[in-house]
Amino acid sequence: MARCFVPASITAPSWEGFHFAGQEIRIREAMDCYGAVVWPSALVLCYFLETNVKQYNMVDKNVIEIGAGTGLVSIVASLLGAHVTATDLPELLGNLQYNISRNTKMKCKHLPQVKELSWGIALDKNFPRSSSNFDYILAADVVYAHPFLEELLITFDHLCKETTVILWVMKFRLEKENKFVDRFKELFDLEEISSFPSLNIKLYKAVRKNWRNA
Repeated sequence: MARCFVPASITAPSWEGFHFAGQEIRIREAMDCYGAVVWPSALVLCYFLETNVKQYNMVDKNVIEIGAGTGLVSIVASLLGAHVTATDLPELLGNLQYNISRNTKMKCKHLPQVKELSWGIALDKNFPRSSSNFDYILAADVVYAHPFLEELLITFDHLCKETTVILWVMKFRLEKENKFVDRFKELFDLEEISSFPSLNIKLYKAVRKNWRNA
């Protein structure tokens, strides 16, 4: 099953500069590829991680980012001390690896990993439940006009253990977003942490139902 969202080629790269976790971060992006652009939701999540280190301490935590795109969120989590696995579609891994390597080498306690993850596909093989123990799942702007929302929900469910905390930032654009949130609530307890009305963006914390994480 193809998971290539058109346009999907990375050409005419441009650079964006950011400052998080005490470091200058340079990101290579491409305007003709959805997954190779830094979206506002990623900036919201990076700022949240940086400014809430006491409540959401990343040091030595096992963290996976789904739909990592340019890798900015994964880079920030790595700079904050986490064991990070950054995932996305195969055609995005080259740029993702480049950005992560460029911005984390000799700067992080744990070297982040980059791994292919096509939502809903080969999850048991590539992320077996017995060995995939993530403290946090990070996701920024993974819900938009694509036909794989059910597979995304399956992926959240597969990766999430009883103690896993999901930190998820979403920009609301279409009715699909509201419907996905309703479906998500069937499996997870969802708490709105922050809201940015001018951007139509909300930041959520989620845990598997019937579990309360301190």
